[in-house]
Amino acid sequence: MTDPDLSPAQRMLDAAARVAGRVTGALPEVVGGLDDEDLLAVLADAAEVRAAVDVIVAAAAVEANRRSARELGYDGLAQRKGHRNGASLVQTITGQTRADVNQAVKTGEDLTPSVPPPAVSGTEPAPAVPATPEWLRLLREALTGGVVTQAQFRAIRDGLGGPPIERYPDLDPGFLPAAWATAVEMLLEEAGVFPVEELRNAARIARHRLDPVGVTIRFEERFAERSFRTWTDERGQHHAKIAFDDDGAAWVQSILSAALRPRRGPRFVESSAAERAESARDDRSNEQVQYDTVLAILRTGAAADPAQSFGDRQPGVRILVTADTLTPTTDPDGVTRIRATGVGHLEDGGAALPGGVVESYLCDAGSIPVIRDGAGRPLDVGREQRLFTRKQRLAIAARHGGCIGEHCTAPMSWTEIHHLSHWSHGGRTDVDDGVPLCRSCHLGLHNRGQWITRERAPDGTDTYWLHTPTDPVTGKKPPPVRLRSRSPLRFTVA
Repeated sequence: MTDPDLSPAQRMLDAAARVAGRVTGALPEVVGGLDDEDLLAVLADAAEVRAAVDVIVAAAAVEANRRSARELGYDGLAQRKGHRNGASLVQTITGQTRADVNQAVKTGEDLTPSVPPPAVSGTEPAPAVPATPEWLRLLREALTGGVVTQAQFRAIRDGLGGPPIERYPDLDPGFLPAAWATAVEMLLEEAGVFPVEELRNAARIARHRLDPVGVTIRFEERFAERSFRTWTDERGQHHAKIAFDDDGAAWVQSILSAALRPRRGPRFVESSAAERAESARDDRSNEQVQYDTVLAILRTGAAADPAQSFGDRQPGVRILVTADTLTPTTDPDGVTRIRATGVGHLEDGGAALPGGVVESYLCDAGSIPVIRDGAGRPLDVGREQRLFTRKQRLAIAARHGGCIGEHCTAPMSWTEIHHLSHWSHGGRTDVDDGVPLCRSCHLGLHNRGQWITRERAPDGTDTYWLHTPTDPVTGKKPPPVRLRSRSPLRFTVA
């Protein structure tokens, strides 16, 4: 597999040779005749070829762009080849979209070594080349070494950004770069587990945790861009385009998640048994369900009974806030108020909300405290009841952030709590021994005979492992797979 010590060109040749060794005839007939293991091996090797080619294209694209700089005029490479600019030239040669070329150029720029600033005069010595920060070096080496693809690289690079040292003059100048390097190491480790979309979201969450001042800045920028526009096309079809602010998006997503949550659809009126049976055969697409839900919400309005509309969980925004971000302050008139000095994170997805928004929710809806012990573990209820309580679900959500099934990205609101030791076999309804699994992962675990164990380190931190029984055909037992938390609290706050 990938050898980070090899150059991208050599990795491309090695992986291409492995593909050629398995696929020796016309496609798709040959691929259709491969067994499962060979099929997956071809897919992995072909992906490695593409990842190596992307690095080469990125490096070549940024160089072609440099040689086509506007100040070179007609002497520039693109102009000499009959193109307006470097992007047009690269796009014609590669057959990629303009967006793909722009991504390649951005990646090439991130891979380009730092250049020294120009000297003030010819008598002064050439200035030293700025040192590459550790966090960027880690990202570069991961991409050129084949550890991550260009898409994964861009997800981390764009989502995490760079350390805004100028915003925190009271901090040691080396603190944020070191924290950024730690976050990059964590994200690179998660790159092989989560899809690119989830990796990008995790990178944004890490940025929010490390740059709480920036959370407010970015929130206000998106709030200023909020808009709603409607138009009618030539066929008479009405359309709408919405740009949400963060708070509004959280509310709408909460409503739509309630409508789409497995086994729980919206009920806007009481229905008979026949009507409920008919709704179980719903053939609408997810997009149609979401449309019907939004229209029903607009029509029924605030007077609708939430229990009739959404069943056992009314839609609402749940925000995770650690106690150290809430500070009591006393006004000149002697009234004590709670100020949020840090950021909060949505229970579903982990997106950050600035302190001002957190305070507005504390004022409007209050809070539910979850008391945890010295190792950060919430209190338990033992075997007094089989089902996990509401507060336990909140604590488990804070710890895991959603379904912990391998490669799964289902939000917390879609999950069920699985007992590590089955209740019927003496298991306890303790937060330590409860993990969130979506319906699909939960059923799959039981159907495949898999089980999850918890390993506790001396410092009190827990690691969860997924075990699979021995394959009856091959006689081999797969190694356990580490199940990873998606909680925003896994990143250290600045």
